[in-house]
Amino acid sequence: MALGYLFGGGVGSEPRGVEMHRAYTGVQNLYRQVAEWTGLTVGQILEDDLPEAPEVRQSVGTIRESVHAIAVHDVLAEQGLRPSVLGGLSLGGMSAACLAGAVGRRALFEMLAHARDTPDQPAGTPEQGIALAFEPIGDDTGRYRGVDMPGVYTAGQFGPTADGETRILMLSGERAALDELGERLPEGTVVQLPGRSMAIHSPLRGHFRTFMAPYIDAMPFADPVATLISCLDRKILMTAADVRDSFQRNPTDPINLVYIYEAMKDEGVRLGLIMGGSIPDGVLRFPFPVVHVDRPEHIGQALTTVFELGIDVSAPRVAR
Repeated sequence: MALGYLFGGGVGSEPRGVEMHRAYTGVQNLYRQVAEWTGLTVGQILEDDLPEAPEVRQSVGTIRESVHAIAVHDVLAEQGLRPSVLGGLSLGGMSAACLAGAVGRRALFEMLAHARDTPDQPAGTPEQGIALAFEPIGDDTGRYRGVDMPGVYTAGQFGPTADGETRILMLSGERAALDELGERLPEGTVVQLPGRSMAIHSPLRGHFRTFMAPYIDAMPFADPVATLISCLDRKILMTAADVRDSFQRNPTDPINLVYIYEAMKDEGVRLGLIMGGSIPDGVLRFPFPVVHVDRPEHIGQALTTVFELGIDVSAPRVAR
């Protein structure tokens, strides 16, 4: 039975990883290193208010989320845990690729820092947003996905909720179109997320993809040394070219958590450890037990569950 590590995506506005940073010297060293690579202070990465400018805010937020997830991985590694399979959503997929040896840590964080120089969209561009849609299982009409509404895109699929009655989708697009979709459907089935002004994982992020493309083309990638699952396709990323392609496509292509956990199950994963706090605890259904590891008190729970289930942690060590 194999151990899988799953990394969530998304960028929150709250401090992340403060407790882990306080508790572990190795985590403190990691944050200092990332600060040197990105030109930020440890405080800016860890807990300061995020900048107001949208692209700068997004850049710093991605650094915050990624370093916290990697810090959790490192603390578990010090306790002897080695995942056989890794996968992540969006930013989490990039963190997973890093830990699978496909891209170096410095290269990853310098790339996330470079993104803050993305030009703003032209004046007059319609306001953008993100929403969650709660689609009843069995309703395949597409109406919750806004399939017939210009300006709305299905940006992500997270699979069934824990009770098995609803599937959760992420929608991106023009804010007015998302508002109109919400008005068409039963109250509470389309909920716009506050403070989100980028239509991520949709064609509306094409200018960001274009800006980042030359930088990603020049980055050094390697073949993963651990099994690395894609969130963009039903596939395992086997080569450096596969990983580079996933980095290039990530801004505009939809993500799918189901691709990851179904592939993990096929690879023999019988316990998943969810790195960091970007996938809510207890909301989604997984095909194997999961433990969320976000704070120091979760480390012992993860270790206990691994050994109680007899999970194999003898896989080759992933990149540090």
